[in-house]
Order: sequence, then C-alpha cells, then structure tokens
Amino acid sequence: MLSRFKSGSIKNLEREYSCTVRLLDDTEYTCTIQRDAKGQYLFDLICLHLNLLEKDYFGIRYVDPDKQRHWLEFPKSIAKQMKSQPPFTMCLRVKFYPPEPAALREEITRYLIFLQLKRDLYHGRLLCKSSEAASLAAHILQAEIGDYDPGKHPDGYSSKFQFFPKHSEKLERRIAEIHKSELCGQTPETSEKNFLQKAQMLETYGVDPHPCLDLYGNPAFLAFTPFGFVVLQGNKRVHFLKWSEVTKLKFEGKTFHLYAHQNEDRKSILTYFAPTPEACKHLWKCGVEHQAFYKLERSSQVRTVSSSNLFFKGSRFRYSGRVAKEVMEQSAKIKRDPPEIHRPGLVPSRSCPSITHGPRLSSVPRTRRRAVHISIMEGLESLRDSAHSTPVRSVSRGESFIPRSRSHAADGSDGLAVISDQAYSPSDSVPPTPVSEHSMDPSVSRQINGTPCSIEEERESEAGTPTSGEGPGLGEEAAAEQGKSVLSEVEQANKFVLSVLRLLLVTISLLLVLLLLLIILTESDLDISFLRDIRQTPEFQQFHHEYFCPLRRWAACKLRWVGSLLIKDV
Repeated sequence: MLSRFKSGSIKNLEREYSCTVRLLDDTEYTCTIQRDAKGQYLFDLICLHLNLLEKDYFGIRYVDPDKQRHWLEFPKSIAKQMKSQPPFTMCLRVKFYPPEPAALREEITRYLIFLQLKRDLYHGRLLCKSSEAASLAAHILQAEIGDYDPGKHPDGYSSKFQFFPKHSEKLERRIAEIHKSELCGQTPETSEKNFLQKAQMLETYGVDPHPCLDLYGNPAFLAFTPFGFVVLQGNKRVHFLKWSEVTKLKFEGKTFHLYAHQNEDRKSILTYFAPTPEACKHLWKCGVEHQAFYKLERSSQVRTVSSSNLFFKGSRFRYSGRVAKEVMEQSAKIKRDPPEIHRPGLVPSRSCPSITHGPRLSSVPRTRRRAVHISIMEGLESLRDSAHSTPVRSVSRGESFIPRSRSHAADGSDGLAVISDQAYSPSDSVPPTPVSEHSMDPSVSRQINGTPCSIEEERESEAGTPTSGEGPGLGEEAAAEQGKSVLSEVEQANKFVLSVLRLLLVTISLLLVLLLLLIILTESDLDISFLRDIRQTPEFQQFHHEYFCPLRRWAACKLRWVGSLLIKDV
C-alpha cells in the first residue's frame, strides 16, 4: 500500500510544473499548474491576482530557446507552446493598446497601461520630440514621487532618474521646471491619466516593432497599432494604412505580404522580409490578431485564416477572444468598488547627500538581463534612398486615421510623419531575432542584429543593451542590394518549382480519388441510396457498357499476359 502511494505521488508531481510570470511592476507571480493546463487558465490566475477585469488588452509573452518572441495562445496547452523544459518564465505585457487609454473604466487598468507605456518610453519604442518628452517625464515624476518638496528634492533631483534611453541636461532641467510649476497638487491617478492622454497622441503609441527589410534591403520596423499598420524608417513614419484599408495578410517563408485597398481604383501590396521564417510567422499572427481585434464588430465574425493560397502548404490561425467593441461594451457594465492599487513609487536614496552624482534610477523597474548588442538604425541619410522603397504611397496627415490632434507631430512637407528628433531605434526592447545561417547577406544581417556576438539566454523579452554603430558605406549598400536581388530571384524560382510540383501532386491525388470512386460505383455491391440512384441513370449505364467494361477486359488481358511472362521466367 505504501509503495502504491509513493508511486502515485511521483506520478502526480510529474504532471505538474512551476511557472513564473513577471508582471508590469517587475514583481513575479509564481504558481504550479497541471502539465496539460491551457494558456487561458494561467492568464485567469494572473488577472485574479491583480484583481483585473478589463483583461482583454493584455497577454502573456515568452521567448523560445531560439530567442524568438511569442504571445501565449490561450486555447492551447502551455507545455506544447513553450518548446523548453520547465520551470517556465514569461511576462505579462499589453498586447492590444486601447485607442483611448485615459477613458478606460477602472483605475487598475489605466495604471497597468501606464506602466507599459513607461517601459515603451524607457526602451525607445514610444518616441517623441523633446518638448513632449519633458511633459511626459514630469507626469511620471508627479505620479511616483508626488509634489515638489525643496527639503526632499534638491537641485538636480530630476537627473537622478532616467526616463528615456538617453537625454540631455537641458531636458532634465525642463522636466524639473514642469514638475515644480505645472503639476503641483495632482494626485497619482490624475497624473497617470494626463500621461495617458499625452501618450496616445504620439505617432508611435501602441507600436510593438518587428525588424524587417524592404524590397531594396533597407532596414525598417513594422508595427500594428490601434489605428492601423505602420512602417517606420529612420525617424519617420513612411507608411500608414488604416485597418479598414487592410484586406489580407500573408506570409511565405521569410516574406511578408500586406494587401491594401485604399480606394475603388487603387489596390496595393506591401512586401517585407523578416530575418527568419519563425519571425515572419510571428509577425503574421500579430497582424491577424490586431486586425480582428480592432476591425471587427463582433467576435462571431472571426474566421480561421490561412497564410497562403490554395495548393500551397501554409499555416492556419484563428484569433480567440473578444474584439475591441465588445470589450468596451463589457467594461461599461462593471459595477464594483475600485480595487486598491499599490504604487511603489521611485524615491531616491536619502542616504546619498548629493543626488546629482552617482548612477541614475530608471523610471522602469530594474530588469535582470544580460548584454545584447543591436545596431542603431540609420537616420535621415539612409532614409533618402529608403523613403519610397516600397510600392505603396505614403499616407499624409489628412488621410490618417489618427485623430487630428495628433497631426502636429507630422511636420514634413513630403507627407512623411516625423515622429522624433532621433532615429527610431528600439534597441533596448527588441531582443535580436535570430538569423539562420546562409539566410541573408552578411552586410544585410548586420543591419538588423548588429556585430555578430554570442548572445546568452535572456530572462524576459525586453532584455538588451544598445550599442552605437555606424551605418554601412555606399559600397556595402550596393553589395547588399545586389545580393538581395540575386537571392530574391533564386527564391522566386524555387517557389515556382514548388508550386508546379504541388499542383501536379494535387492533380494526381484528385485523379486517384475519382478512379477509386468509379471502381466503387461499378464493382462494389454497396446498397446505398445515392450510389443506387447513380447506377440507375441511363448515362451511367451507357458509360459502364460502352467504356468501362471494354477497359476492364483490356486491363485483365494485360495482367494475365504479364503474369504468364513471369511464370515462364520462373
């Protein structure tokens, strides 16, 4: 009896595993769940821990052993998705940014969105000009350390904190001025709401960048926002397509296609190249989910989509969850006392008499991470050749789906929206997507992943330390373009051969199926109503006597002849 009990306990332990999820405030939630548990179960546990009801905007992100990021699919088993041995480590992040975060129903939801946008600002995803950056940072200070107090905040106190990847002393002084004079008396909730209202007006609000190459080998970042599909190059938004204009998303290998219908007479295709097929599939899945969430009226309209056309082997994917309109309708029905929010705050160490010296404190909680080297994208010089590198025209300010109050960020006469004073380089936030060997020209891969180096395993998806790098010279750009064109021709030839082989395979399969069906009709004695009706038709009887019977006799004669030859040889 004792041995049976022990063996049963060991078997139960093997069916469980530990899972750690890092939350937006950098705390960790650890639990033990069954091996066959679905992603939805883990997500519900986290939302219960956070007392979160408006949970449809959030998701769980993890990084596989090949350093490729993924969103956990809730209907599927966790163990089958992770591709690694337990214990598992993941992180809770905002997956679908609300179009108007300040208008969310509950304060706990606004606070979590605020934490995510702080991360975006610190890691270089949420870019803005210096005037807007000072205001955003001042609101973060007000929300986390309260009103300015000369006794607690001596001169230079704002330089103790770092809100951006890098900033100047002039910006630090401006942050302190706004915090002292304009925000006095604001509660943390009010400051966070004002921060959200300002952040949602930025051109890069809601951007989760995917590094890619355009048709000419120029680096670009693709992103899906609450308002549509965005392409960023240098420090400009070179393409913007509203969700109502996007008709189809498709990928084949490392090639990503976006089909758009901008008006009755204009249909366009955007084509980009991801570093690996896995990165391209992740990009496609993100696009399918964002399009369903923001474009559809009801979740009942969601359909399973395929990554390719008929006769081509591709992936099938279906978004599971409610859409944005349903989420807002459900949020309006929430009636409960607001849950308590524990804001840790960012008070500098009082034991240090001189705050202006020493290391800065990040406004984002410290993340345990290892160094990852990623090159900074080229700026305006390379943008001259890449701004019109794709076959779709740029969208001007008047055509943008973004509210008009956001159009002040676009000040270019050529219709390209300038989003920052510096090049868009989310180096801190995007782990390097692996490039398979011999998959890209060396000069092209260096533009994405930087100088080749050994990359150790990261603990969470936002790990990385940027390194400044110079853009390639003209000779390297020409070589990269030439290598890309040759590679593209080879890939097109291979795709054509594969498509022909697949077409032949499908044709032969159809003929075999028809032959099998014909044999069943003519030779079998199955007494099924629809078979009986077919056999009784005059057309089938004529075909049976005039064509099938002679063909069967001929085939039987040939088989007997072959059999006789074999007997003679023996």
